[in-house]
Amino acid sequence: MGRRRPRTAATPRSDTAPRSDTAPRSGAAPISRTALALAALALLTGCTNLEGLQDEGRARDVDAPLVLWPGSSPAPPSRNENPAVLVPVPGVPRIPGGSMADANPLAVLDADVAAQGGTPPAPGAVRRPVLHDLTDDGKPDLLMAVDLGPRLSELRVYSVRNTVVTRVLVVRGVLAGVELAAGHLALREPTKDPRYVSVTDYVWDGHAMDLWNLTLDDARTPQTPQAVGGSP
Repeated sequence: MGRRRPRTAATPRSDTAPRSDTAPRSGAAPISRTALALAALALLTGCTNLEGLQDEGRARDVDAPLVLWPGSSPAPPSRNENPAVLVPVPGVPRIPGGSMADANPLAVLDADVAAQGGTPPAPGAVRRPVLHDLTDDGKPDLLMAVDLGPRLSELRVYSVRNTVVTRVLVVRGVLAGVELAAGHLALREPTKDPRYVSVTDYVWDGHAMDLWNLTLDDARTPQTPQAVGGSP
């Protein structure tokens, strides 16, 4: 009697067996991961075409400025042209205490203007004198403003240097405002654009009233509070 060969049991088919989505179907080429990534990127790009980057056309050409007369430059300002040069005021008494509060403001102004060959201004053209420490020595300096016309004004600042009354700044311009803050003296002047004013900022550097900064600022109504000071 012959021996029977054992039958191999068939492997049951499971409907829940995992199936790879990337497995190639019959007769189709396999889909690579790179292709899937490119397709996803295309979908994302298509969703951002309304608010994403847009082509604004050809960029405008940017040309370097054309320098005219590059070999020419101005000479340094002379002593009379430098607004921050220190000039002793002749004809006024010395002040041993070093405070401009001990000086006669109108006498100082008249003597300074006369020393420059000018005519002392009428009292009505002189604004109220202001005392404020600008030279950071703990003693007040003197600020005087003269209205030369409906628009043009002149600002002069005096300090005591080694007991001598000394002019430390003179500026002439259309003064839309004069401000003091943290030892800085800011002069506001109008520009062609009524929305803005130019601001020239001076500060004492230990030797002179140095030009600190030039900026543009929003035009505004001058503030009503006044700086501390007055006529001695």
